[in-house]
Amino acid sequence: MTLLELLRLAFSRLATSRLRSALTMLGVIIGVASVVALVGIGQGTSSTITARLSGLGTNLLTVTPGATQNGNTRGAQGSATTLTLADASSIRGLANVAAVAPELSGQGLVTSGAVNTTTTILGTTSDYPAVRAYTIAAGSFLSDLDVERQLRVAVLGATTAIDLGLGSNAIGSTIQIGGLPFEVKGIFAAKGTATFQNQDDEVVIPVSVVQKYFVGTKNVRTIGVSVASQDSMDVATAEITSLLRERHALASTATNDFSIANQAQLLQTASSISATLTLLLGGIASISLIVGGIGIMNIMLVSVRERTREIGIRKAIGARRRDILAQFLVEALTLSLLGGLVGVVVGLATSAALSQLGGLAIVLNPVTLGVAVGFSALIGVLFGVWPARQAAVLDPIAALRYE
Repeated sequence: MTLLELLRLAFSRLATSRLRSALTMLGVIIGVASVVALVGIGQGTSSTITARLSGLGTNLLTVTPGATQNGNTRGAQGSATTLTLADASSIRGLANVAAVAPELSGQGLVTSGAVNTTTTILGTTSDYPAVRAYTIAAGSFLSDLDVERQLRVAVLGATTAIDLGLGSNAIGSTIQIGGLPFEVKGIFAAKGTATFQNQDDEVVIPVSVVQKYFVGTKNVRTIGVSVASQDSMDVATAEITSLLRERHALASTATNDFSIANQAQLLQTASSISATLTLLLGGIASISLIVGGIGIMNIMLVSVRERTREIGIRKAIGARRRDILAQFLVEALTLSLLGGLVGVVVGLATSAALSQLGGLAIVLNPVTLGVAVGFSALIGVLFGVWPARQAAVLDPIAALRYE
């Protein structure tokens, strides 16, 4: 028999018992829909985490102070005051470094007329947008001259500007930070939340101004470093380590009084966790596919018993074992494939609903859809072989006598 004839027989048989066929396919439909929706959620979560970490900066290395040591008592990491603006200037001179932005921040009250908000006051230099991947929506960013002359100018985050009721026409206006007047020089484009922090809720001013008026220290809390290329991250880390150890006059046996965090390592860790999560969700959803396969096997075994006389007649008029085997195998495959295709549609609809109603980020990869349908077909073959073989090995004489 040709494949076309086998398909015609399969669809004819399924049409004869529509309700039973639909109920049999239900397990496969639920399984495929679950795979599509849950894997989409996993991939969406991975994409969101990667985008947020990437939004922290381009090829980013973050240098932070080490821990203080008071006798036998060790302070928390970052409690030391070992990083300076001079350190940042020295790092900027390294060959593999594209931009450097020292940072010093704290919370403060910002006022514009009768409106006020408490936000992050961040002191930095002109390289900050390049290091932290910010763009200016209105006005301009701080210049080297602003930092050098300790000018009281400010750039507002998108959220802070909204909280203060300021728009693009606010450039050149005056706001109060900690009771001191500052001229609004620019407003950042909205960037979003990263690592549980709203990157748009901040006011950026020259780091020299923060040191002079707000903290009274020459140290900085963080130095952000943008490396020239992704391939140079490890080399740049080694160069910065060597430079800072030399500048801080550390003995060869002394531990670093600073630490360097590599953004690429964070991305790799996050991607690994997300991939494991996606695999786990897909595996859980696949269990229902196997249950659907068991349902197909059960129905096909019942079908073989119900059609014993039909099988006997077909064998009596010349049907070979492989013809009978192919007939029942194609029926099982048709059931599972139809269930898989309907399951993909249901999965897409479920994903759209979750995205709209639950606000979940969902990424639907065509490869995922193809694998889901292919797996449903495989389930049909695996669980259809045994019933098909049972039909193929029936003795035609015994089958004809079957009541």
